[in-house]
Amino acid sequence: MKLKKKTRAKPKSRLSFGGADEAEEGEVFQIKKSNLSSRISLGKAPGSPGVPSVESSPRSSGPVYDQAYLSQLKASTPTSRPRLAGDESVDMSMSVDGDNSIALAASDVFADTDTAIPSASSIQAAKEKRERLRTTAPAAEDFISLSLTKREDNYQGPHPESRLVREEDELGEAEEEFAEYTSAQERIALGKKSKKVEAAKKREEMQELIAEAEEVDEETIEWEQEQLRRGGHRPEEIFQPAKEVYKPAPIPMETPIPTLASAIGRLTQSLTALTTSHAQNTSTVESLAEERIQLEAREREMREMIAEAEAKRSWFAAFRDWVESVATFLDEKYPELEKLEDEHVSLLRERHDMISKRRRDDDADDLSLFLGTLPVSSAADVDELGRAVEPLNAASRKDRRAARISRRSNRQRRSAPSSDEEEGYSTDSSLAPSDAADYQTAMGGLSLKVRDVLADVQADDFKDPGLGLGKWFGEWRQRFGDTYTGAWGGLGMVGAWEFWVRLELLGWDPLEDHRSLDSFDWYTSLYQYSRPQDEDEEPALGPDGDLVSAMISTAVIPRLVKVVVGGAFDPYSAKHVGRIIDLAEEVEASIEPDNLKFQTLLKSVFQLFSGAVTDMEALVAPYLAQSVPRFDPEAIPARRRILARQMKLLRNILRWRKYTSGKFGIGELGTRLVRDSMLPIAESGWEVGGEEAVRKIADIMPDELLPASVKTRLAIS
Repeated sequence: MKLKKKTRAKPKSRLSFGGADEAEEGEVFQIKKSNLSSRISLGKAPGSPGVPSVESSPRSSGPVYDQAYLSQLKASTPTSRPRLAGDESVDMSMSVDGDNSIALAASDVFADTDTAIPSASSIQAAKEKRERLRTTAPAAEDFISLSLTKREDNYQGPHPESRLVREEDELGEAEEEFAEYTSAQERIALGKKSKKVEAAKKREEMQELIAEAEEVDEETIEWEQEQLRRGGHRPEEIFQPAKEVYKPAPIPMETPIPTLASAIGRLTQSLTALTTSHAQNTSTVESLAEERIQLEAREREMREMIAEAEAKRSWFAAFRDWVESVATFLDEKYPELEKLEDEHVSLLRERHDMISKRRRDDDADDLSLFLGTLPVSSAADVDELGRAVEPLNAASRKDRRAARISRRSNRQRRSAPSSDEEEGYSTDSSLAPSDAADYQTAMGGLSLKVRDVLADVQADDFKDPGLGLGKWFGEWRQRFGDTYTGAWGGLGMVGAWEFWVRLELLGWDPLEDHRSLDSFDWYTSLYQYSRPQDEDEEPALGPDGDLVSAMISTAVIPRLVKVVVGGAFDPYSAKHVGRIIDLAEEVEASIEPDNLKFQTLLKSVFQLFSGAVTDMEALVAPYLAQSVPRFDPEAIPARRRILARQMKLLRNILRWRKYTSGKFGIGELGTRLVRDSMLPIAESGWEVGGEEAVRKIADIMPDELLPASVKTRLAIS
């Protein structure tokens, strides 16, 4: 009771961080409480008297709850609401001194008159209890584990069964990352100067923290008031009505009456400003209207462009599908076409071989009549197929001569009565009746096979290229001319049209059939496609140029070369030479003369002439080498026949030289024929027709091509 009644003066709580010598150097910084703490301070209940601790008995470590202890506990429990304490100012002085450690007197900071001080016995009992628990706790287990395995005492993490390694376990606990906030980077000042700097720095930080704490905004005040109202600790405010004070109405200042000039000036300025503003607004509206018109026009253009792009995309998608179908069709039909072309060439080659063999046998018979028969070789001759060739004898020669006379008489009866052709000048390139019938039958079968190539085709687009290729590529050129020209659409169409051109040319013998190129359907279709403008006069070429010339260079000339070399052309036939010249002129009119493929055609004809001259030299050389002339009544006609045939070959060579202007050495070929074949045969019967034949040669040959031996023989200077 004496302790309760004892009153003690409230000392001002001070918190000192420095020594007495530093406190005198400046003003002591005062910490001010917030508005809430300064207005309301909860009263503290009077401290309960110190309850003497019950000394622990040696038999029990816990407190003994006897009647005396319970009475003391009940007396120390407050039963009434604590009173509100008045405003209490707490001054705190801070002084940080590097030389002295920070000292904080708890009794000076928070002075409590009712604090109970534990006795020595209670302190001793608490120490003994802690020591006893420290020694006995590890060995004792207060619970029975239901787990079959014993857990380790150290912490295994939230999922000890998992073998996954967490990122924080692998990389650490980010102590270096948060070192700025955990004082891990702070250094301990050791020197006097560094300690003063550290103390000044700490004072500045404390002042900043206190300044931040004193800054109270309206939201904080409202929140504090709301908390006080909810807790019931807010004192009731008595609102007293403010005393009304009479305030007289202010008297306005005198305003001078405006003059007419100033009013007119203001109106003029206002009118000018309005006029200017109206003009600016009008120009702005006009510019906006023009801009709107431009935007609408641009929008229409964009919409049209989008529509055109969509139409272009859809059209090209359909065109691509159609082109793929055409490619599939050509992949299927091209092998059949090439097979039929090879068959046609083989028929021409077989006919040419038959005619060449018969002519060679006739020439050999004529040579044997005036130069003697060649000695029979011991080894049996074989042909190109390996079959044995029967040796020539007089009987076989007589039979062939009779057959030749029969063919000539039949040809003269079929020809015009006015034709009086000398024997030997006829080409004799016709086949025997049986062979001619077989050849016509084979050509008829070839024509049927050509028609069967498109027999299984039902679509008109694939039967007639004008309805398919012409339609699609023409529409492409008309609608999208820029892309058509840039992609060389015309040449692409020529490449696709080539199949139908070759199919139409299949079976055509250009040296026997006198049809011109412009009589074919493909020529007419390509000519019309290349000139889309239908006018009365000659229509102008389109952007592709003349596709007819492109087709001739691509498909027609290679086919002509293949047919001519394959056996359609006979160098001894004047009709064939005239026809090949006409055909070459027709091709030359469509393409350039220096075209490589056109030069190939000319060279192929030259090679055929060269082969004929070489064969003649090979045939005549053995007979001239033996030099055993014989007397035979048929010798003079035989010599005239062979010279006439060689004369016709020479005339054809000179005619072709005139057209080609002596290309590929065609003139020297004629000179070689006269020097090595014709002149020796003529000299074997100079008085019986040889001289006459040589003089005819000198008349038709140019002086630069006439051999020197002929000039010497005829005494031509």
